[in-house]
Amino acid sequence: MRKFFGTDGIRGVAGVSPLDPESLVRLGKAIATVFLKRGGKHRVLIGKDTRLSGYMIETSLSAGITACGADLMLVGPLPTPGVAYLTKSMRADAGIVVSASHNSFEDNGIKIFGADGLKLADGIEQELEALMQPGVLDHKVAASSGFGKAVRINDAVGRYTVFLKSCFPRELSLAGIKVGLDCANGASYIVAPQTFSELGAEVVSRGISPNGRNINAGFGSLHPDVVARLVVEQGLDLGIAFDGDADRLMLVDEKGTVHDGDAVLAICAIDLKSRGKLRTPEVVGTVMSNLGLEKLLNSHGIKLLRSAVGDRYVLEEMAKSGAQLGGEQSGHCIFSDLSSTGDGILSALQVLAVMGRTGKKLSELAGALVRFPQQIVNISVAKRVPFSEIPKLQAVISATEASLGKSGRILVRYSGTELKVRVMVQCENDASCASHVNAVADVVRSELASPAA
Repeated sequence: MRKFFGTDGIRGVAGVSPLDPESLVRLGKAIATVFLKRGGKHRVLIGKDTRLSGYMIETSLSAGITACGADLMLVGPLPTPGVAYLTKSMRADAGIVVSASHNSFEDNGIKIFGADGLKLADGIEQELEALMQPGVLDHKVAASSGFGKAVRINDAVGRYTVFLKSCFPRELSLAGIKVGLDCANGASYIVAPQTFSELGAEVVSRGISPNGRNINAGFGSLHPDVVARLVVEQGLDLGIAFDGDADRLMLVDEKGTVHDGDAVLAICAIDLKSRGKLRTPEVVGTVMSNLGLEKLLNSHGIKLLRSAVGDRYVLEEMAKSGAQLGGEQSGHCIFSDLSSTGDGILSALQVLAVMGRTGKKLSELAGALVRFPQQIVNISVAKRVPFSEIPKLQAVISATEASLGKSGRILVRYSGTELKVRVMVQCENDASCASHVNAVADVVRSELASPAA
């Protein structure tokens, strides 16, 4: 059992353990210790989103890392995939992102990439956890001549913008395309408008005035209605909403309809298959992916493989199967030929490339995906108890599975980033979805719900 690391790094309330200064210095020392032991140039890269607490966390990590003799490269506000890209291209031993993704500004988090731009394996995270314990590295400090140094990388946004533009076909242009962007007052507030503008698009942006406290506040991928209104009111060709660290997106077509990560996978997988570019007839989704996506891909001779929720698990399944495309409903989409992690800006560019090649509007491309009705209920819980130890919950899940048969799916899982249980049901009609999801949620509440819930 890991104490600090969840499915997407460390996440919690800024200033509270393990995101308090003392714990962060210990984590910095642990990172330096683990990666110095592995050899290399002993350089660590740190980027962040726009949260006020990012300064404290970056500084605390820096103190621990440099105290143990590793050098730092500080890139400032940059999307998570930008940090992954620069970690690899600048040949750092590790890359750190200070971000809590789509959470509100009070929260923050830490994601760590290896030299290959991939998130750390479970074993390395467990090693870091062991070294983070109080007393283990408290007295470890390099000799006076052995401290690390920190430098600012002032052209990080430019380097990442150049990479993103290289991922859009040179024979195509965004000239004449009107794009609405919602950058969530987060890490993409400079790089996203810059990238689309330099590719020729006419860009109208929202959520580009971060103040440290307004990240994700009424903007971004959790609030796609903002960019949907913008698209309709200004007659734009499409809208794109990113989350706070821009590793995910939501798309809005010219009619104002919102499309999630399943639509991105469908559009891009079918395009790759039609052009003979899909190396293996497989795409990786998750246990949350809609049955409609599976049905559509199957009709094109493409199999949908399902992983656990979390882009790290999508990547693991992609590596095992050789699939070059994978992602989640939430908008994390991974094009492994281009990037080592989910990238909202890159994903949007791939969809725009399909629009450019086919001459079709986003509504036409996304319209091929006919979704099964789906409902999700999130329940706050007091603690994580294995579901196998809750007979009433096991019984209602089994009964629901039997009732749905092959015409639907149920998924009950703990969130990897919050103390919540998520109950999802997909089936043939909304009424049946609501009935099944509420029946299961009621049992979760009676057995596990926290007093505050």
